[in-house]
Amino acid sequence: MKFSEITSEDWVELQSYLDTCLIPYTALTGRESPCETVIALERLRDFLDYVEIPFNGRVVTYPAVHYSQASELEHLNELCSHLKAGGFKYVIVMTADEALVQADLPKADLVFSLAALSLGKEEWEHAIENEFKKDIQSQIYQMWN
Repeated sequence: MKFSEITSEDWVELQSYLDTCLIPYTALTGRESPCETVIALERLRDFLDYVEIPFNGRVVTYPAVHYSQASELEHLNELCSHLKAGGFKYVIVMTADEALVQADLPKADLVFSLAALSLGKEEWEHAIENEFKKDIQSQIYQMWN
C-alpha cells in the first residue's frame, strides 16, 4: 500500500494493521543519464514488488530516498527512527543498486539489497530470483514473529 492511498481517517483505523514501513532507496549519484535513471528506478520498482505484492495490507511504502551521498546512511538511520517514533513498529529499507547490509543501517529492522548479493543488475536467473523472493518473505515473517 502506498502512503498516498491512506487518508487521515483510514490511518487512525488501520495503523495497528499497517505496522511496517518500506523505504525505497534508489542511491542515485547525479551522474546518471536520464536513461540510466529510468533503468535504476525501474529496477527498484521491480524489486519492491517482492514485498509490496505479497504483503499488501500490512506494509506501507513511503516516498523513495533517491540520492546517495556521504551522509546518506546517517540520514536513512535517522529516518528509520523517526518513522518508528511516528507509529510504525517495523521499518524495511530496500535498494537495488547500493550494496547495503543490515550493519549499515542498525535502525532499520531489515535491509534488502540486490547489489549486496552481487546479482547482475540486468541478468537474472529465474531460480535465483525465486529463492531471493522466498528468503525476503521468510525474513519478514520472522521479523513479525
